[in-house]
Amino acid sequence: MAGMVFMAHSMVNNGASVTIRYGRRLEKNDTPKGILDPAAAARRFQLRRHAPPPALAPLVEYLWIVEWDLRGLPASTQRVLPYPHAHLVFEAGLTAVHGIVRGPFDKALAGQGRALGLRFRAGGLRPLLDGPVAALTGRVVALDDLLGIDGTGAERHVLAAQGDDAMIAAASDVLAPLVAAAPADPRIDVAERAVQAAAAEHGPVSVAALAQAAGLPERGLQRLFRDYVGVPPKWVVQRFRLQEAAALLVNPASPDLAALAQRLGFFDQAHLTRAFTALVGRSPLEYWKSQRQAH
Repeated sequence: MAGMVFMAHSMVNNGASVTIRYGRRLEKNDTPKGILDPAAAARRFQLRRHAPPPALAPLVEYLWIVEWDLRGLPASTQRVLPYPHAHLVFEAGLTAVHGIVRGPFDKALAGQGRALGLRFRAGGLRPLLDGPVAALTGRVVALDDLLGIDGTGAERHVLAAQGDDAMIAAASDVLAPLVAAAPADPRIDVAERAVQAAAAEHGPVSVAALAQAAGLPERGLQRLFRDYVGVPPKWVVQRFRLQEAAALLVNPASPDLAALAQRLGFFDQAHLTRAFTALVGRSPLEYWKSQRQAH
């Protein structure tokens, strides 16, 4: 998949996690989820997160800006574990709407560049579409084709802006008219609450448990996720549990993988190892060892 999509739980800035609210900045010490190998990632790029301006808030969860400067350095690849959210990304020559990526996402970084993305709320893209969000899963679609926006002009307008505030204002210029015209849809809130329930630490480890937490029947939850989120509830539950595993394996303490598998709802350690390796590219033990070396 082309383009730049950093679907991080929180941003990385010189090794620390930083959340930027609209108009103010809050420091945190959380290990970022979604971004693999966070210690090395902090040396490759800066990723800043901003709350949306009021005009975008009904449909957009936050905006992110990523910048990298590897001039004179070898190119590198950053792996991201995507979240169940669609993104609108402005990047030179690659501006598009990105549906949810089912597998890992690898982004090659070289030279110098920057991009701005808008992460939609879970279900937030649905009012802008003619059909279910699932129709976009695994796809990258030009703004002209999907939203009726002049993608070339929008890209030029956003990327010509200097500084985060100016880029955010330019992105709002592009999307705010569509957000204002979109009908209010209470199902967005229902979808968002269900995804947040899945994302909670020690969260549900089965679709039945997620349905109970969301207060919905399982079939209703399946329909909601297809129409508004874009992937099935089972995918969302397992993705968050695997992200939780990756975040825990940054800890230098020797991991008890059998206990971790049980905690996260996997049948056994072998099941966890297969799922983790397929997504991350390394076994849990190999990933833990790599993080010890990084520190």
